[in-house]
Amino acid sequence: MTLSEEFRSRNFSIYGQWTGVICIVLCFALGIANIFSFNALRIVFSIVCLVCSFLIIFIEIPFLLRICPTSSKFDAFIRRFTTIWMRAIVYLAMSIVQWMSLFSGASSLIAAAVFLLLASLFYALAGLKSQEFVGSKTLGGQGLAQMIV
Repeated sequence: MTLSEEFRSRNFSIYGQWTGVICIVLCFALGIANIFSFNALRIVFSIVCLVCSFLIIFIEIPFLLRICPTSSKFDAFIRRFTTIWMRAIVYLAMSIVQWMSLFSGASSLIAAAVFLLLASLFYALAGLKSQEFVGSKTLGGQGLAQMIV
């Protein structure tokens, strides 16, 4: 299945996974950009945003769990988020934390909050429509992970 075929499949878990990839880039870039502010509370939220980007990397790209040296506790923690509903919940929690960054004043962290909320909504829609989780082959879904072993 090519990338365009994946998007035409109308499976919301694919949309959630690719929105998650956008969240990786946004959370990393905005976390770095906001860490240099002079607002102590915003610095805390930017560090949380950076941590979220690294968690999302391992949640959305299962291929990395096979090639990166991680502990068994971390692997077990990440494997909790294999279901659609757990992914929707974790993205919603990360989004709420970034929305709370508004307490430190308006900043670009709002963009991360919006995209994290979108990813949560896509996964929730997939759950409501009872769609099976389909990982993108491009991101290490069904085909790539078996080729490495």
